[in-house]
Amino acid sequence: MTAIKPEISWADFEKLDIRCGTIISVNDFEKARNPSYQLEIDFGDLGIKKSAAQITTLYSKEDLVGKQILAVINFPKKQIANFFSECLVLGVYGENHKDVTLLSPSLPVKNGLQVG
Repeated sequence: MTAIKPEISWADFEKLDIRCGTIISVNDFEKARNPSYQLEIDFGDLGIKKSAAQITTLYSKEDLVGKQILAVINFPKKQIANFFSECLVLGVYGENHKDVTLLSPSLPVKNGLQVG
């Protein structure tokens, strides 16, 4: 079992901007060290953001297009090989720490709505 991380304040949590978006395109990320996809995600009025995600073991590209996901959108851009990831898609690690199950709203919601 993994140890619980240190306690944070409510103010720390409030700094995270977690939003719902819909994946609109998926491409193989050939230059990534680990098998990954390059995603384009529609966050409604906040625009389209790109993300690199190591989710190839449980999801095909076809499974992902049109899927709503949750992502942190206020991290700085992160360069991965020749790609700039603009948000962090959220998921739950499997026991092997490789299989990632994406977090999604249980019902469809408007793109860009904030988790709170």
